[in-house]
Amino acid sequence: MESSFPFGVILAVLASLIIAANAVVATAVLLLIHKNDGVSLCFTLNLAVADTLLGVAISGLVTDQLSSPARPTQKTLCTLRMAFVTSSAAASVLTVMLIAFDRYLAIKQPLRYFQIMNGLVAGACIAGLWLVSYLIGFLPLGVPIFQQTTYQGPCSFFAVFHPRFVLTLSCVGFFPALLLFVFFYCDMLKIASMHSQQIRKMEHTGATAGAYRPPRTPSDFKAVCTVAILIGSFTLSWTPFLITGIVQVACQECHLYLVLERYLWLLGVGNSLLNPLIYAYWQKEVRQQLYQMTLGVKKGLASFLLLLSARDGGPDESMETSCHIATISHPQLD
Repeated sequence: MESSFPFGVILAVLASLIIAANAVVATAVLLLIHKNDGVSLCFTLNLAVADTLLGVAISGLVTDQLSSPARPTQKTLCTLRMAFVTSSAAASVLTVMLIAFDRYLAIKQPLRYFQIMNGLVAGACIAGLWLVSYLIGFLPLGVPIFQQTTYQGPCSFFAVFHPRFVLTLSCVGFFPALLLFVFFYCDMLKIASMHSQQIRKMEHTGATAGAYRPPRTPSDFKAVCTVAILIGSFTLSWTPFLITGIVQVACQECHLYLVLERYLWLLGVGNSLLNPLIYAYWQKEVRQQLYQMTLGVKKGLASFLLLLSARDGGPDESMETSCHIATISHPQLD
């Protein structure tokens, strides 16, 4: 049996990065919600929470991967661990779809959006999302055909779950939902293009000089780009795993478990690291909030250095440190 120690190390690093990145983005979004009270930000926060929980869930697998093969995790405990991993991954994917639908609704019904998507509806959507996610994750525990008849450690997805579970998720949930949101994306692109053409036509005729201008066009294209990146990211991350799982069901003689568990499953889980990076770079308000948080950390560090200097050094050294602190706290902006 191939050593699982390198895989355990990779899993530990990936889990740490997922937890750290999503915790930072979740903090930034929480501060934005406190300032703006935006419904769409609640969906972004839910995505960061789901990805953080996924990082926590896979961190529980690290010990088993790094431990001796003579002491594998019990099947019941392994099944529960993988159920939590699957639930968190499902919540992450469903939240991406919910964000896509939210942006589609904002473009399709701009005047009625805030009437339709109020706080109560958003809360119900998030609660229903988590309920569906845990039903998906714990489905194999109630359906014996989705469980492996034999168990051999270390704990992994296909050590306890049969590829039929992946086949069912793909055919019933993933691919139909993907086709639906491809339609949503094409419709969003069509609406944004129509708005852009209207503005170009009005500018060409000179009607825009102090006159009405069709609203929301920049945000239209921003929403289209954000949805395209999020949907494309999770599609590229999870599709290889799901398709290979279907091949494993169709070809019982094929032994693809090692590829599925060591490479393609990690690729899918890695989507939870891409999501916060996408928002940190692509969404302007999140990027600005992260910048403000960075300045706050620099000022806190500067104050701490000043206290240390005042306690251990003389007046001249304190004055020099204060000048250096002022440079750190007030950087030059391009």
